[in-house]
Amino acid sequence: MNLRQLLLAVGEPLLTLGAGSLDVPVRGVAILDPDDELAACPDELVLVIGARGREAVRYVRVAARAGASAVAVKGKPEALRAAAEDAGIALVTVRPEVRWDQLQTLVHEVVDGAAVEPDAGQGDLFSLAQTVAVLTGGSVSIEDAGNRVLAYSRSDDDIDELRRLSILGWEGPEQYLALLREWGVFQRLRSSEDVVLVEERPELGIRRRLAVGIRAGAQHLGAIWVQEGKRPFAEQAERALLGAGRLAAVHLLRRRGSPLRSPDDLVSGLLEGKVSADLVAGQLGLDPAAPAIVLAVAPREIEHDRSEHELHRLEVSNVVSVHATSYRRGALVGTIGSRVYAVLPEVPQQQAEPALKTLAKHVVEVLGRAGVRAQAGIGSPVRTLADVVASRSEADRVLAAMARTPGRAMATIADLRAEVLLGETVALLEANPDLRDPAVGALVAHDKENGTELVPSLLAYLDALGDVRAAAAGLHVHPNTLRHRVRRATAVSGLTLEDPRERLACHLQLLLVCPH
Repeated sequence: MNLRQLLLAVGEPLLTLGAGSLDVPVRGVAILDPDDELAACPDELVLVIGARGREAVRYVRVAARAGASAVAVKGKPEALRAAAEDAGIALVTVRPEVRWDQLQTLVHEVVDGAAVEPDAGQGDLFSLAQTVAVLTGGSVSIEDAGNRVLAYSRSDDDIDELRRLSILGWEGPEQYLALLREWGVFQRLRSSEDVVLVEERPELGIRRRLAVGIRAGAQHLGAIWVQEGKRPFAEQAERALLGAGRLAAVHLLRRRGSPLRSPDDLVSGLLEGKVSADLVAGQLGLDPAAPAIVLAVAPREIEHDRSEHELHRLEVSNVVSVHATSYRRGALVGTIGSRVYAVLPEVPQQQAEPALKTLAKHVVEVLGRAGVRAQAGIGSPVRTLADVVASRSEADRVLAAMARTPGRAMATIADLRAEVLLGETVALLEANPDLRDPAVGALVAHDKENGTELVPSLLAYLDALGDVRAAAAGLHVHPNTLRHRVRRATAVSGLTLEDPRERLACHLQLLLVCPH
């Protein structure tokens, strides 16, 4: 980036140009202490600490000889302006109350972000921007620490002049950025992860906005902005924006070449037992000894035209990610096959079920509005991150059981434990034909050959625990008709329903051949 962009991003109240060109490049920042030697620092901004006014003349020249493009000092610039011009280096003055360490960190954030091309990895960021637009009901842009626009959501013509200029110029207009600094918006975005509200300014042609800082620990990486359109923001807009900021931090770190592994790789490896919990915890700053729980989401079918309404798998993952990370900062989201998983660490066991049910229900509802029918399964809480394989297994079992009831949106393992056990037992029979009773096979063959309905009648009778009237009502037949069919079924097959074990085995096998 050049010095003009740096000053615009850092803010004129902190830094002002004292001499030289605003177009010189800035590729880094270095500290020059009078007691130390300055190594080569080509095209860097050198912060001169411990010397002011005429005392700093010597160090301005030292910085220029080291290849620096600009030098920053405190004190009045008049005494240094001529020295800077003679040395061919830009001079920047720093307000007296500004701490050097804070300024160094801020410049690092801006310059490091600028080191990545705006379109690097933009697919993920554009997809995230579009997802956030759906969840908040506004028009979204994602910016780096230098206020450069990295990605934005597709939107209609309902945008203000500020958004139009930001997208066309790939950075915020200077006049508006100055106002944001004056209002303290940038300071709030850099110092916390709270969602910031910027009220509408009709006299400036600026609509209402929400913004959240993108942070990695204490490091400020950028911000997500949402402009309100014709309709007010969605009810959960602030919570969705908070989760999106946490997710965007992972994308921006990876764009900068961070050694952080892909969250998708981490979660799939962790849940399949191929990546150690200690490695995952170390990458994401989690406690490997903390409890965790797994939420699994499985898309079912697309309701409308696929080309217009289908959310790609990445977008489905974004919806889950935004909600999961707003619920738990350390949430890890990824995909295995067609399913999207969220590993939620440090969830108190007594709060897990009601809170996660609400979360899962909201995720399914949002996907439904986007045209994707989905179901969510929740496993049991486990004691440590290393045990999430078991929670994932339970969540998968819940989804398998729910597949037989398409109208159900979400469930926990506690809700469907009986259905899960029954489904896996029936699956065992299906995979092992030698375990099946030939008598049931004979009954199935009799129905096919004679066009009778002995199998569904016997199954209804067993489902009703031998209550003939209840079973007959379900089949819409007379009780005597059902009694006749049950007697006929035992006669044809040779089944003995008086024995409870044989009756149970018969019941399970009938569920295999006649699921309902």
